Amino acid sequence: QVQLVESGGGSVQPGGSLRLSCKVSGYPYNTYCMGWFRRTPGNETEGVAVLDSDDQSRYADSVKGRFIISHDNAKNTLFLQMDNLKPEDTAMYLCAADPGHCPYGLASFLRLKPSRPSMIWGQGTQVTVSS
Repeated sequence: QVQLVESGGGSVQPGGSLRLSCKVSGYPYNTYCMGWFRRTPGNETEGVAVLDSDDQSRYADSVKGRFIISHDNAKNTLFLQMDNLKPEDTAMYLCAADPGHCPYGLASFLRLKPSRPSMIWGQGTQVTVSS
């Protein structure tokens, strides 16, 4: 059974940085398509960044130039380095994996369209940015 466990969230001031981690266990494939989403206080889910095993990545426009997604194969861990954080980045951040390896592309992964019932989700880690 695949499990995703996020960590690294917290409270920071605007302009600060955080590094989120998503530890993956039980993933039986050598290839992957994984990423980060965030759920806002208004309960909207937004795709933040996605990375596949071909090292292709895509980011939401709102985080380009500030966030970097990466993966450590040896540690089976997905990371999200977040710099220059803004109050609007406040959200619950969730890690997700598509066992089908993003058959509709990375942009589709971030849009969650078409829907992918097979997507695997972590429980999330809270990020709060405020002064």
